[in-house]
Amino acid sequence: MHEETLHFERADDIAQLVASGALRGNVAQFAQPRGPDLVRRTEALEAWCALRAAHGVWQYARAVDGAPGPEARVREEGGLPAPDEAGVNFASQDYLSLASHPAVRAAARLALDGAGPHSAGSAVLLGNSSASLALEAALGALLRCEHVTLFPTGWGAAFGLVTALVGPRDYVVIDALAHASLRQGASSATRNVALHRHLDTGHVRELLAAIRSRDPDNGILVVTEGLFSMDSDVPDLPLMQHLCREYGATLLVDVAHDLGALGPGGAGSIGEQGMLGKVDLVMGAFSKTFASNGGFVACASRAVKRQLQLFAGPHLFSNALSPVQAATVLAALGIVAGAEGEALRAALLRNAVALRAALAETGMRCLGLPSAIVPVWIGSEQVARLAGRTLARANVHVNTVEFPGVPLGAARLRLQVMAAHGSGRLRHGARLVGAAVNGAGAALGVEPANGPWRRERSRG
Repeated sequence: MHEETLHFERADDIAQLVASGALRGNVAQFAQPRGPDLVRRTEALEAWCALRAAHGVWQYARAVDGAPGPEARVREEGGLPAPDEAGVNFASQDYLSLASHPAVRAAARLALDGAGPHSAGSAVLLGNSSASLALEAALGALLRCEHVTLFPTGWGAAFGLVTALVGPRDYVVIDALAHASLRQGASSATRNVALHRHLDTGHVRELLAAIRSRDPDNGILVVTEGLFSMDSDVPDLPLMQHLCREYGATLLVDVAHDLGALGPGGAGSIGEQGMLGKVDLVMGAFSKTFASNGGFVACASRAVKRQLQLFAGPHLFSNALSPVQAATVLAALGIVAGAEGEALRAALLRNAVALRAALAETGMRCLGLPSAIVPVWIGSEQVARLAGRTLARANVHVNTVEFPGVPLGAARLRLQVMAAHGSGRLRHGARLVGAAVNGAGAALGVEPANGPWRRERSRG
């Protein structure tokens, strides 16, 4: 693949695209459809999505042919054939490239041969396996939290934990940019939900003080993340835990994106900040670094684990992780915690820094700190959609993120780096991303302002 494979849109094609209306609108306008027929009232959303797909600006529900590696063959929604040539893949989540590691694959095959593909039950009803029990122990050792509860998905771990522990009279103080699973868990558990400004510990203190001044009796759960997936930034965990101690609250840290990929021994932001064994509740997912699906909750209290067993719906009422999934994660965890894991994390960080530097040379603004997540700020949804179409046609795969993944007017391209991304592939991809975004902005008459892109003028 060569740089000349990026073809800018012709002026008449851009005019036709704008006139079609495929660049207009957002998902928010379809969030609360009205009408007596629950099925038919969804048709307006489908028509809007179909319009975008017809014009190549619907970059969702794609499929990978083969493994999700640094290069991948990707087909669009609807099953159209993937291109013959693999393209640069910045859209998959395999931070340490463990999905293709021979030892991880061997562990999955061994588990499949020995225990089969199915857990055949909830973790409460004979769904556990020797691999899942070993995984619980290994996670507890890494996080210095004795009691670990596994869930079939990371979403289930977040939602199940919050709804099992928080009652209608309790409170949740949650970062405004926390994952949807945490926010929806909070809103399902109680009406007493307060969003705090992103990473603003002063605001957390204000909210905790106000709650405790009027209610000294009920519980407060404070929710944050070890690494925020859309901005690649981190909270001050020691201060957050101190505030929780001061006001009698409980701290929950979601480490889905940093555990394994950051920190000494792969201990993530909690390890980097010297908080191993000191955070009240830790939850995470296996789908970013550990080459499988699933999630977990870790804490120092066996009573909390019992509460989750019996009151966290996704744990109690869903089948447990399969033996293959548990064995896969366990093998990945063994690599993460050893010398090879340190080498892979170093490679990942080098790649993240190199990609950010290459993007900066094209005028792109990357949010946050170096990590596997490289968010390229755009702002304008229309510029993001057009840039995404140009990149897809150039066989460069990125995640175009707009509402509801981020607030309206905060669109971005989220690039995800792997340890196995080569330097040449990173430079090539960065040049194409920069050219696509700059070309889309120019074509739509949108000017960059201090890095972010202003909203469109009168071109629709």
